[in-house]
Amino acid sequence: MASPPAMLNHKIEARGIVRFKETARRSSTMVSAYSAATNNVTPRATRLVMEDSTTQNVLATFVGSFLFSLVGIVALTTGAYGEQGRVVLFVVTIGVIVLIVVTLLRWIDHLSRLGRVTETTRRVEEATLDAVKASRKSPNFGGSALDGDSLTPSTDDTPFFTNEIGYVQHLDAAALAKIADESKFDLVIVAMPGKLVSPARPLGWLRGAVGEDVLDRAAACFSIGDVRSFDQDPRFGASVLTEIASRALSPAVNDPGTAIDVISRAMRILHAWHDANSEAPDEIVYPQLHVATLSAADLFDDLFTPIARDGAGLVEVGLRLQKTLAMLSKLSAEFQANAVRHSKEALDRAAAVMQVEADMERLQAAAAAIAADDKHS
Repeated sequence: MASPPAMLNHKIEARGIVRFKETARRSSTMVSAYSAATNNVTPRATRLVMEDSTTQNVLATFVGSFLFSLVGIVALTTGAYGEQGRVVLFVVTIGVIVLIVVTLLRWIDHLSRLGRVTETTRRVEEATLDAVKASRKSPNFGGSALDGDSLTPSTDDTPFFTNEIGYVQHLDAAALAKIADESKFDLVIVAMPGKLVSPARPLGWLRGAVGEDVLDRAAACFSIGDVRSFDQDPRFGASVLTEIASRALSPAVNDPGTAIDVISRAMRILHAWHDANSEAPDEIVYPQLHVATLSAADLFDDLFTPIARDGAGLVEVGLRLQKTLAMLSKLSAEFQANAVRHSKEALDRAAAVMQVEADMERLQAAAAAIAADDKHS
């Protein structure tokens, strides 16, 4: 009978074929998960599914095991290994098999959640929370807040433009601050991450006359792409969440439970915004930068307006929205003003389409509680 090392050639060859088929099947599973995220949630959330580290590790393990088997087959076929080398290869093969089994068990557990609506929605919420906390920890990217009356350049300012049409994905505040220091002029930033820009409107301007080379350097500090990014753009995450809710509320899906789940996640995002705002923010590290400010009103609009519009005819969605706004209204005066505004707008939308008088009365009672708190404050 042949010894284990002598039989290893055929075993590794068969295992290489198995690994190839397994890798192909895993890749097919990943494509199915991406397709599910696109069709069942929103195409904007697919990127978060693709960035999943567990999935990437699993695919890397299977690709690595396939390559190991392939190299083993070639080496054994050419006679590169002696008896001792075959024994070492046999031991390493056992280790690779153990690694594959452990990875496969982790993958099975992970696969049960990958691409599902709840899991993808959770990923969008986490990405949005990270962006919100980063934004509140370092407001205005370390610069000072730009006055609302200074959103257009004066005749003494020198604006800089981009040659592209797309969304601002990232801006390098440190590099912009260095340019401002070298030019001895303050620098204004109006094109925040998430804003659609074009050569017709400036990304910002320096408050003084500078050369074209300085303007080109300033424009190069902005990364512009075809799609928005979650990293520095909390409003994008909020918009993706409401896209999920809007799709769930469409007649083709008819899933108000997902919309209610999104409303709860929206409340957590705004609560995190408030909590981060109550903490002492980082000091202004770039006083020469003046940056447009993201307000709570923007997040309220992004999170609640689409849901109030698409769920206007569903009493369960309307009640959850009113109760959420009531809880948010107690956090601060700014939140209260926005909650009252959205409560009234949601009630008006519901009044236009609600068909049952009893449902409308329940919504009016919930909205009245928010209005009463506003009067007493």
